Amino acid sequence: MDIYVGSIPFKWKDSNLVEIFGEFGEVHSAKIVMDKFTRQNKGFAFVEMPNDEEAKAAIEALDGKEFEERKIVVNQSIPNNAGSLEKDSKKKKVYSKPENKEWKPFMGIGKKRK
Repeated sequence: MDIYVGSIPFKWKDSNLVEIFGEFGEVHSAKIVMDKFTRQNKGFAFVEMPNDEEAKAAIEALDGKEFEERKIVVNQSIPNNAGSLEKDSKKKKVYSKPENKEWKPFMGIGKKRK
């Protein structure tokens, strides 16, 4: 199960997440999202745990827990494309040029047409 971890302290490294989530079971991966210019963490991360029951136990125990004066947010991660699946199932609107209208090129502002 993929887990979202938000509001993490800016000093944390991936190893901090592995240590904390490792108390609840096997951690497959832990990745803190870093800013590509400043190389500072953005305050959130993703943890992957192969066992769903262990992951749910970690989510329940760690959500709202305080670390270094910050209450972290822990919940199940939702994939980016989850919303697009619903949109694809709906009928898409097709826009077309009205049949009786003539197309005229844009002549610019303040210029008169001949």
